[in-house]
Amino acid sequence: MVQSCTTLRTISAVTMRDLAVKLCSILFLLSTLSVFSAEASFKPNEPCKHLVLYYHDTLFNGTDVANATSAAVTDPTKLGNFKFGKLVVFDDPMTKDSHLLSPPAARAQGFYFYDMKTTYSAWFAFTLIFNSTKQKGTLNIMGADLMTEETRDFSVVGGTGDFFMARGIATIRTDTVQGASYFRLKMDIKLYECY
Repeated sequence: MVQSCTTLRTISAVTMRDLAVKLCSILFLLSTLSVFSAEASFKPNEPCKHLVLYYHDTLFNGTDVANATSAAVTDPTKLGNFKFGKLVVFDDPMTKDSHLLSPPAARAQGFYFYDMKTTYSAWFAFTLIFNSTKQKGTLNIMGADLMTEETRDFSVVGGTGDFFMARGIATIRTDTVQGASYFRLKMDIKLYECY
């Protein structure tokens, strides 16, 4: 009787150990498969959507009410010569080519403010609003515009409609500047997460 109880305990211990090993193996295989499937769906070198748009900003100068698309809501401070503290709110047209009078593909609505005392630099936060037969929805974009750099990257942090939960990068380049009243940015938008 004692020997049969010992044998039963030994068989039970071996069975439990085998079961534990099999369970661990199955969990390992499942986690490996989920990692491989996540890696396969994310391709950082291949955007799922790509747009090139031109951002046109015409700053209100006190007289051009009909043409202005942005306005300073604060004056720059006296801290440095680089407009530090100036805040601008905008509702700017976005076109598919560099012509201001081309039909807008979207509107950029948001703000930027100058945030450095020692050089020209601004921080942007805005929403691109698409409302056409080709695309509907929004893209939310924000980032630092280090104006002395040839190109700058803004983060695409979300979206709605055709751009639901999109994420990516908007690389901007200053295309033209006409005094303090007008500038145009070329935006190369690459989305890497599209749903």
